[in-house]
Amino acid sequence: MLAVSAALLLAACGSDDPVGLEGFDTVTITIDDQQLSVAVADTPALRSQGLMGVTDLGGLDGMLFVFEEATDGGFWMKDTLIALDIAFFEAGGVFVDGFTMEPCAENPCPVYHPTGTYRYAVETPAGGLAFVGEGSVLAPPA
Repeated sequence: MLAVSAALLLAACGSDDPVGLEGFDTVTITIDDQQLSVAVADTPALRSQGLMGVTDLGGLDGMLFVFEEATDGGFWMKDTLIALDIAFFEAGGVFVDGFTMEPCAENPCPVYHPTGTYRYAVETPAGGLAFVGEGSVLAPPA
């Protein structure tokens, strides 16, 4: 009986359900020819929460941050538990900047600023956006 319980627990841990992303819609986006399944942070509250505290993305590749207008605001990693790649895109989907951000448990945490303004930012676990760079284009969801 103990072995059956352990097997069920392990199966549950391998779930495709993300942990800590309740309340986020999910969509598929395309960067260049790569499709990514992402949670959408399109309100101030969801953007503020981001991937803080998330340890398991389940079947998702990352998160898409959507802003109503162009911004140059930075991102930080306070209480984010995994290293993340981030890529910034203009309203038309053209790549602006990108880099890897490291977790930060205590203030002051560094703020990561892109080199220009953007309307969209995409975060994935570190290494997930290695294919993105100058000339890359995001096709955001309709």
